[in-house]
Amino acid sequence: MANTASISANIAGRYAQAVFDLVKEQGGLDQLAAQLDDLRTALSGSADLRTLITSPLYSREQQETAIAAIAGKMGLSTTLSNTLRLMARNRRLFTLPQLVARLGELIAEARGEVTAEVVSAAALSAEQQKRLTETLAAKSGKTVKLNNSVDESLIGGMIVKLGSQMIDSSIRSKLASLQNAMKEVG
Repeated sequence: MANTASISANIAGRYAQAVFDLVKEQGGLDQLAAQLDDLRTALSGSADLRTLITSPLYSREQQETAIAAIAGKMGLSTTLSNTLRLMARNRRLFTLPQLVARLGELIAEARGEVTAEVVSAAALSAEQQKRLTETLAAKSGKTVKLNNSVDESLIGGMIVKLGSQMIDSSIRSKLASLQNAMKEVG
């Protein structure tokens, strides 16, 4: 399975790099970023779209026609629309989620942005989000976007993932460390 995921990521990466390079030349990165958000929303919200891109029951022509219609309805750029149609013709549409993710990474890199995954025990206030964003931006030297989620099982504190670094200041992990230390003593 990991091998299949790696192959899909490689395929999507090549398409993503081509789209990125073309759109960057044309100066349309902001438009592409907005279209990626729309595509991401459509993928997560539509089981029919996910079925269309993954099901072998649809022919190449059916996939191409459907994805062209979807791209037209969504108002996707010609470059992105043509790429999706090409992916359908080549039976590579199943890599669409990886394409969207990789394009997002390329755009963020070009803009000097990084996304921090933040899991907290309770929802963060606007002031807490602002302070955390400023702290992480100072640490990384890049513009930071927060991707917040809540996990009440943390009891308190938060877990922050920024790139390959992870900071776990949750009460749950501190209690687990204390429990391990007590096992070693007793």
